[in-house]
Amino acid sequence: MPAAQGNGPARLALVGLGANLGDAASTLREAVRELADVPECTLLACSGLWSSAPVDAGGPDYCNAVAELRCACGPQQLLRALQHIEQRHGRQRPPGVRNAPRTLDLDLLCFGELRLDTPELSLPHPRMHLRAFVLAPLAELHPDWQLPDGEPVTEALRRLRSAGQRVRRIGALAY
Repeated sequence: MPAAQGNGPARLALVGLGANLGDAASTLREAVRELADVPECTLLACSGLWSSAPVDAGGPDYCNAVAELRCACGPQQLLRALQHIEQRHGRQRPPGVRNAPRTLDLDLLCFGELRLDTPELSLPHPRMHLRAFVLAPLAELHPDWQLPDGEPVTEALRRLRSAGQRVRRIGALAY
């Protein structure tokens, strides 16, 4: 990947977007526009909108998407930008509560080939291979993508759908 302005060589970053409170589709559209303004990053592409039932939680169905960025910043800087966007959209992180309904969730799925495991950030995202709501929009953008364990994204998606995870494309994500 060519070098970009900033801290070093640009890396491909994939960001999972999700929301199930308020006007979730509009929130995702706004969030994608905000991703395009993250310093040292260029928005390259975004999947369509997908609908999925919550995994390991209750609440209304989610709207989901995946955005692809080229970033010259580091992964921690991108993570802080993602968290700032979440906060602007009213994201709350109550202590001890996991997988609660949310106004906006932005997950850094991968950052180039970087492998990282810190209390703040794990790359690639350790649960993306378990979530059809991530793999369906990812497969839309990159049908030949290989997950970190080598499994093709389309095969992993088929496996999760067979196991009962429901996900369906609901339209374009015009932003």
